[in-house]
Amino acid sequence: MPPETPSQHTDRFDDDDYPAYTMGRAAEMIGATPGFLRAIGDARLITPLRSEGGHRRYSRYQLRIAARVRELVDGGTPIDAACRIVILEDQLEEALRLNDELRRYPAADPDGAAAS
Repeated sequence: MPPETPSQHTDRFDDDDYPAYTMGRAAEMIGATPGFLRAIGDARLITPLRSEGGHRRYSRYQLRIAARVRELVDGGTPIDAACRIVILEDQLEEALRLNDELRRYPAADPDGAAAS
């Protein structure tokens, strides 16, 4: 495998899905404990990747999800309910995005005319 170029390393800084953060750093960034991150992992809300040594690694995207759960838990919502709320919020956002896309680009009917 060819060695990575410096630009490939720089691209990772812009990648929301790149698992750049250790559990300790991730917990510090969202103001939580490693136990909190383990709990939302156990609830299967996020699944951190593992390093070769078996350590959990988190992406920025996962940290945004964890921060939202922490916000709900800090407001008194039980962790299981907070995880479910975040899942439902994500599903709603995706449904709204798809609806918007379908309104902008209506499908053509069988006769070739745009559907109204």
